[in-house]
Amino acid sequence: MGEFSRGGPTRRRILASGAAAAGLGLMGARPAFAAVDWKRHAGTTLEVNLIKGPRGDLLQRHAAEFTALTGIKVNSEVIPEQQQRQKIVIELTSGRPSFDVVHLSYHVQKRQFDKAGWLADLSGYLKDPNLTDPALREADFSAAGLQYAKTPKGEMRSLPMSVDYFILYWNKELFQKKNVAYPETFDDMMRAAETLTDPKAGTYGFVGRGLRNANMALWGAFFLAYGGRFLDDKGNLLIDGPEAVEATKLYQRLLTKTAPPGVVGFNWMESMAAFTQGRAAMWLDGVGWAPPLEDPNASRVVGKVGYAVVPKGPKDHASATYGDGIGVTAASTKKEAAYLYCQWAVSKIMGGRLLQAGGGVPFRDSILSDAEVQQGVKMPREWLDSVIGSSKISKLGLPVVVPVAEFRDIVGSAVTATLSGADPATELKKAAEQYRPILERSEKA
Repeated sequence: MGEFSRGGPTRRRILASGAAAAGLGLMGARPAFAAVDWKRHAGTTLEVNLIKGPRGDLLQRHAAEFTALTGIKVNSEVIPEQQQRQKIVIELTSGRPSFDVVHLSYHVQKRQFDKAGWLADLSGYLKDPNLTDPALREADFSAAGLQYAKTPKGEMRSLPMSVDYFILYWNKELFQKKNVAYPETFDDMMRAAETLTDPKAGTYGFVGRGLRNANMALWGAFFLAYGGRFLDDKGNLLIDGPEAVEATKLYQRLLTKTAPPGVVGFNWMESMAAFTQGRAAMWLDGVGWAPPLEDPNASRVVGKVGYAVVPKGPKDHASATYGDGIGVTAASTKKEAAYLYCQWAVSKIMGGRLLQAGGGVPFRDSILSDAEVQQGVKMPREWLDSVIGSSKISKLGLPVVVPVAEFRDIVGSAVTATLSGADPATELKKAAEQYRPILERSEKA
């Protein structure tokens, strides 16, 4: 982490902060579930596979409430993300998975799951008034959430659960010292970053992910702002066109001219360290990293942080979006009972708890806009406003393909090379030529 690690956030501090937040309950009375026949599968036992983290832990912690509501017993396994991804693919490929419900990372697994047909179609269940709360409607999910959950044929194969929108964190104190206005556009952001960069004072205008692979999250935000599309309607790769080149030029300029030394090795952790220590005026990253910024034990910028929707790009106003969902396996013999669990997992009370704990942001607009839920959010109001605003301009931050890891590695290497002076157009062309055959083979498999 280099010179920016001293006194900054550590993984232990971040986890401690999250654990403290997780103890918060949903304020006010719990909302009653609508007249759904919740007891129709009482006595059933479900096997549930979850990702270790705030979402999986929350579901496991409150599983007894679901059992009290439905009479359905839940055996849940919570596994660290990388191991969970490997385990579920092996089991689903076998055709005999040991679980009825599965927690999936959309931005990594969406295309793989759709192509393999591993999840049950929930479309019919959503339309059944005896099985679904009338408040749970497709239209209540953000556009990006529906794009993740639906297949090209329009089948709803999972329920969107938690989303991570990219927002702009900014240090109000550093802006005020230099009398710099908040940037409304990407051009404004570039100018502000240059003005706010003062190496002698040890402060820089911008910080973000420079590390290969991890940098695709930040680069994707720029690519979308320039009107970029990862794939055309026929599935052809579009990462070496003019939009990609211009986005990479902005990325290159920001990280080489206005970012801290060593940024080429920064992931989110190092970027957060620079920002929380007051060494960076702006940081563009996921909304879920906000709680530690307001923790006096982990941050030197408590009370000084501004939270805002990403500035407008030259051709589009978009918030790069990532997320996870929960679905019923096609092989399950307990699909209706498993669907009830999924419905409970994305319910108002569970989504409200998630939001208030700072452990994630629900995909459902009705939860974000609910006054009772908002009352219990401990983050500043600006943070919540940035979440609500981002939901209206959300777009997927990665292509929906099977070889996502290869995409991040290959294109990420090209983008990282520009930080050492390589030409963006040349590097992107090489990356596209290397990745296209990988993508084509994956689609034919």
